[in-house]
Amino acid sequence: MTDIAATGHVAGSSMKTVGGQVSLGSFATYGEAQSVVEYLAGHQFEVRTTQIIGSDLRVVEQVTGRLTWPRAILAGMASGAWFGVFVGLVFSFLSTSTVLVAIGFGIGWGLLFGGVFGAAGYGLTRGRRDFTSLSATVPSRFEVLVADSHADRARTVLATANR
Repeated sequence: MTDIAATGHVAGSSMKTVGGQVSLGSFATYGEAQSVVEYLAGHQFEVRTTQIIGSDLRVVEQVTGRLTWPRAILAGMASGAWFGVFVGLVFSFLSTSTVLVAIGFGIGWGLLFGGVFGAAGYGLTRGRRDFTSLSATVPSRFEVLVADSHADRARTVLATANR
């Protein structure tokens, strides 16, 4: 258990009320906020009344590589193949052909159409976005809230952690 006082716990009566809930503190990382809830749970506190809220959101986009014609076509083919597996399974139930034959035809057509659509999509961008990336929404801080009716018990439990 990390030292709750060192990680951002707001002690005593200075806890602020937010929409019927009381803030137990603001923390720089999710792990610090989680450790407060774990501490409460370990001391038989009703943790169903707590929430961890991420705020001050920002979008982080990690560039993973350059997008080229072959890469766009291969990505389209991969997507098409997965869709083809699904379509092949559906057709195998609706036709007299075997599952493997239906899935094979589905994958074949999925590769073809996926490649065509991947190329078309890349061509329509006209080089405006020639890279691939992964995006994530990341909070800058985390606040632990507890229902107002359980705030006094939470204060008592957390006060023992700061001794």
